[in-house]
Amino acid sequence: MKLLRTATAFALSLPVMAAEAPYPSTYQVPASTPVLIRDATVLIGNGDKLDGTDVLLADGLIAAVGADLDAPEGARVIDGKGKVVTPGLIDVHSHLGVYAAPGMSAHNDGNEMTAPTTPNVWAEHSLNPNDPGFDAARAGGVTSMQILPGSANLIGGRGVTIKNVPATTFQAMKFPGAPYGLKIACGENPKRVYGSKGVAPMTNMGNVAGYRKAFLDAQEYMRAQEDFTKKLMAWEGAGRKSGDKDERGERPTPPKTDLALETLAAAMRGEILVHNHCYRADEMATMLDLADEFGFRITAFHHAVEAYKIADLLAAKGVCGALWADWWGFKMEALDGIQENIAFVDAAKNGCAIVHSDSGEGIQRLNQEAAKAMAYGNRAGLAITPEHAIRWLTSNAAKALGIADQVGTLEAGKQADVVIWNGTPFSVYAKAEQVFIDGALRYDRNDRSTWHQADVMLGLQKEVTP
Repeated sequence: MKLLRTATAFALSLPVMAAEAPYPSTYQVPASTPVLIRDATVLIGNGDKLDGTDVLLADGLIAAVGADLDAPEGARVIDGKGKVVTPGLIDVHSHLGVYAAPGMSAHNDGNEMTAPTTPNVWAEHSLNPNDPGFDAARAGGVTSMQILPGSANLIGGRGVTIKNVPATTFQAMKFPGAPYGLKIACGENPKRVYGSKGVAPMTNMGNVAGYRKAFLDAQEYMRAQEDFTKKLMAWEGAGRKSGDKDERGERPTPPKTDLALETLAAAMRGEILVHNHCYRADEMATMLDLADEFGFRITAFHHAVEAYKIADLLAAKGVCGALWADWWGFKMEALDGIQENIAFVDAAKNGCAIVHSDSGEGIQRLNQEAAKAMAYGNRAGLAITPEHAIRWLTSNAAKALGIADQVGTLEAGKQADVVIWNGTPFSVYAKAEQVFIDGALRYDRNDRSTWHQADVMLGLQKEVTP
């Protein structure tokens, strides 16, 4: 059932396609003074730890990491002794902006509960940059995140990866070049939402039938695109020499663009990364079979409280587990969660574990969530070090979002998304003292002039201490 995946001629033949991103990023790397952090403990994000090490930020990038680096002229020098430097934290599962604070019904923009499958909708079109949750997350060291639709639908629509910077428009927050995500949800949520309305799906078998129908429709759409491409190429190749009468007939008509099927087709071509809300191990295995049937790859299972049961399978398939440290038991599909889940997924050969939030509060302390997961793993005898666990918040998360070549580790040439902590991040006493995004200081705990406040917060209180 897999299709030929080349549609270049088709794409070039149309004036505008949804896949061409008609709402492009307008984010600009701001000008900034070079920064040299001296003599810090550095958790690179790739499993390495360097003591007494310098980190140089310049022109929005990490210029160098090493000992006794020279400070460029005019550089700001920060004493890093006793501090820990990490890459900026990345949350792969957030609903900030689409469920903006204050939590009012007017801000419930995360679930398009008008049909079981809505791949035509894009989370960015609901994203409210004025959500004060972005500021609180930045104060917790979060520099990038994926904003996803909710999980009411079988296929909820596109997610968007953003830089956590103050902005007036969502375009000014979009991470340049980051691929879109596609939110799929299995299990209780879709069948509860739509079953309660007396429409499909009402059962897990209805869920799977719904996914299959959606992707079958997308396959037919791709066939129509490919058929048009062949006809167009034949039409163009049937021309005579210059000056001869054109006997090719009418130019073939392209199929009508369908926003929902464009998204699904892009997922099958690997252009959009699939992120799957799924709790139970058996349901994850079913979704992996579905992905094989239609030729797409699931990038990460989100929540996945039973991922530990199939950790080896996930690792073999190259699928990450984006997980909570210890959420469990709040509904039946979450009943069999264990506190060692993240550690066991991580321990599988080539395993990819990620700590995510799915919470406007949890995103403010992702480091503490990772600390809990590390403690549970250590208690189980896995001997997880801080330099290893930081990957759950940085490089593994960047991998799942398709931006690992740009962020997630402190390596020369990567974007200077950097956090300076007052000590180990894996502590209840940890504080993000300074947060840099593309080399620009976006939060300094000791400098209130850097504390951005969303418009909705202005005038509500005199003092805010993130």
